[in-house]
Amino acid sequence: MIGTGVFTSLGYQVVNIKTGFSILFLWLLGGVIAFCGAVSYAELGSVFKRSGGEYNLLRELYHPALGFVAGWVSITVGFAAPASLAAMALASYLSTVLPGIPKDHVAAGTIILFTIVHARSVNLGSGVQNVTTILKVILIIIFVFFGFGIGNPQEVSLLPQPGSWVEIASPSFAVALIYVSYAYTGWNSSIYIIDEMHNPARDLPKSLFAGTMIVMILYVMLNYIFLYTVPIESLAGQIEVGFLSGSSIFGEIGGTIIAIAISMLLLSTVSAYVFLGPRVGKIMGEDIKAFKILAKTNARDIPVNAFIFSAFLSLVFIYSSTFEQVLLYTSFLLILITTVTVSGVFVLRRREVQGTGYKTWGYPITPLIFIGVSVWTLIFVAIDRPLESIVSIAVLLVGVLFYLLLERGSS
Repeated sequence: MIGTGVFTSLGYQVVNIKTGFSILFLWLLGGVIAFCGAVSYAELGSVFKRSGGEYNLLRELYHPALGFVAGWVSITVGFAAPASLAAMALASYLSTVLPGIPKDHVAAGTIILFTIVHARSVNLGSGVQNVTTILKVILIIIFVFFGFGIGNPQEVSLLPQPGSWVEIASPSFAVALIYVSYAYTGWNSSIYIIDEMHNPARDLPKSLFAGTMIVMILYVMLNYIFLYTVPIESLAGQIEVGFLSGSSIFGEIGGTIIAIAISMLLLSTVSAYVFLGPRVGKIMGEDIKAFKILAKTNARDIPVNAFIFSAFLSLVFIYSSTFEQVLLYTSFLLILITTVTVSGVFVLRRREVQGTGYKTWGYPITPLIFIGVSVWTLIFVAIDRPLESIVSIAVLLVGVLFYLLLERGSS
């Protein structure tokens, strides 16, 4: 979860949201929404114990067509796009230290590197992932600890200011929430690798809850420090917010070191998406003849073809779109798919299907919070950013068309 969004998206949020309380409330709300989704997914995963994420859940809950569309989103946008975003952010941070570097080529090279690593060995890839994730948490703690010691801090109110509630009720807040939702993307990642868990009944809920709560605390603290150390007008529109804050805390040389550290730690975000995405392609290849090539594995049971396909799509995103465009395409689709999936808890209860004993905490309030806020966000994003919304819907429609063609071909 910890990666691209928290180190890059604040600059987009403060363009239209100017009070510290509103910004911090935005990050807190994003964490609450992610938690509400996590408790819902834990129940769904306790019933449908198979890797594949929303592809498997929606085909079981609703219809194979909906599962196919969710899988289509996952293999085309859901992982390839976030991997490219993380690689683009990494290159952007490096450019603050090495001006003039070919950012697109650096991002593309990072994708290729991790594709090779994960396509060769599961143990090597997971080892890299664990180490870099721990280092990211340590970096955030360092930011928070030293951030409070700067000499000329910015005033950041933890209480509502005049205009705060107007901001929170505005379309700009809803659009900003999509950036925050992207930063929390990954709260549902455990659902993609249920087959590889030793004890999914215990480990799935545990990983979903603990991961989401820890990240929410870290995110709120880190964004407070970003606002505490850098004027809002200096943050507006900037991607490298960590570099700006690091320079304020540690000086110019320290900021450079922080930029290098963030760019290196973003490697784990690239690694995570490169690692997870092909698993969906593999599961779809096992079920759908047209995708059979994606299910092909090597001697280590690694879906090599799915890795190559996902890497190719990531390279397309890097060379064809801006950072903000890719972020909006991805977030819109992921919020839409996860909203439909969380709604499946109500379908499950109506069918009276029993899983391993876990039931959604706070049902029906928690899934309703997730669904309500997500729909509100999608509506305002569609109004405010119509082009990106249309592109996202087009991706869905292509998936539907592809499914209909496959059905006709098999009949």
